Amino acid sequence: MAAKQKILIVDDDNYIAELISLYLEKEMFETKIAEDGEEALELFESFQPNLILLDLMLPGKDGYQVCREVRAKKDTPIIMLSAKGETFDKVLGLELGADDYIIKPFDSKEMVARVKAVLRRYRATPEVQTPVAVGAKVAEYPNLIVNRTNYSVIYNGKELVMPPKELELLYFLASQPNQVFTREQLLDHIWGYEYVGDTRTVDVHIKRLREKIKDQDNWAIRTVWGIGYKFEVRQG
Repeated sequence: MAAKQKILIVDDDNYIAELISLYLEKEMFETKIAEDGEEALELFESFQPNLILLDLMLPGKDGYQVCREVRAKKDTPIIMLSAKGETFDKVLGLELGADDYIIKPFDSKEMVARVKAVLRRYRATPEVQTPVAVGAKVAEYPNLIVNRTNYSVIYNGKELVMPPKELELLYFLASQPNQVFTREQLLDHIWGYEYVGDTRTVDVHIKRLREKIKDQDNWAIRTVWGIGYKFEVRQG
């Protein structure tokens, strides 16, 4: 029997945390609850969760600080929870490395669906580069290989750790070179029609990609002002 996937729930409202735990355990997840930032970081080390549901407003270290410290150590998927729905909070959370953002109060079925969706997208990056499988979804350029099948990125000959959404966005653009996509199109293709988001989400992920992957002589991630983005390929 396969081991249960582990979810760390971080929320200082014990009623909400217990309710989330109940719903997730019904779906055969193993859960643990942390009531503040310090406890969350301790359980992150000992429990080794597959995903973290992280409330923003916590006593002591808040959710933003917890997210920063987790991201400094590991690429574990994070879904942020907050009663705050302003665009600033969403964008800041995404800039810090969150994979999704759910606004309270939320529907339990939607929460479970989002947890499952993020876990499906998430794959641990292999430590050793493996040959590309026949039929794999791969976009390959000089100094860059984006493999959508095993969720790996090889940049300048080295494995590059990248959250699932960033990788999917990079693959989508790179697999259709020189084609311009609007932010709305990218939001629909990468996050799906059910995603209640802001087009700035796309800008945040492009910014994070550019911090990790620099433009080359024969390819680059380009901004098409007033429209969106494209993966530009130039003939050498």
